[in-house]
Amino acid sequence: MVKVIQAKPKMVTLVRGNKTIQRNEADYKTNKASFDFRGFKLVKDLIKDKDDTILEFEPKAKNAKTKKTRRKSKSKTKSDL
Repeated sequence: MVKVIQAKPKMVTLVRGNKTIQRNEADYKTNKASFDFRGFKLVKDLIKDKDDTILEFEPKAKNAKTKKTRRKSKSKTKSDL
């Protein structure tokens, strides 16, 4: 009896929005155009893009607004009708 040892294929992680999938690297290379068309991107590429564009935001100053009160509606009288 002969035992065949198969090497585990190298896996690639792809992301589209909140959906994450893993595919064979060979399958990804052959079908790269279809994955790009469907909006999937490599996780490694996304990490590089995020590191390059780090922006710091300052919190906006809150305006002191006066509290609005509701108007009391005028009650209709017989003279108005």
